[in-house]
Amino acid sequence: MKMRNSKDWLKQIQYTLAALVMVVLVSCSGKEEVGSTSLITGASSKTWKTDKSIDATGDKEKLTDQEENEALQFFADGRFSTSGGAALQTGTWTFDQAAKTLSLQFEGAATQEVFNVTKLTEDEMRLKAPDGSEMVLSSK
Repeated sequence: MKMRNSKDWLKQIQYTLAALVMVVLVSCSGKEEVGSTSLITGASSKTWKTDKSIDATGDKEKLTDQEENEALQFFADGRFSTSGGAALQTGTWTFDQAAKTLSLQFEGAATQEVFNVTKLTEDEMRLKAPDGSEMVLSSK
């Protein structure tokens, strides 16, 4: 009888340890939703293309041919350029990780375009405009 209680006790410890390991693994496995500036540019530059556009009501919008061909390239020195559209556009950008905002200042434009960054990983960036629409970009 004493042997059986020891086995039950040992089995209970094993189950408890296994559950503890699972809790630790699950809590550590989540990706940070908004990563650091280096995820935007890579080591020196990184190119992003629009995967999809979502309107303020949450409906997916069809991308135009021009939007599908556009690429946005961010450089580590704070510059950016767009290509594939009607004309090459350039400017400067800043990312505030704490506020989760990306600001684009197009060359020759009087105002900045400011987006809330709702997700930033190595491969995906989600930008929400002030009107509530959202753009999903993937790195190329």
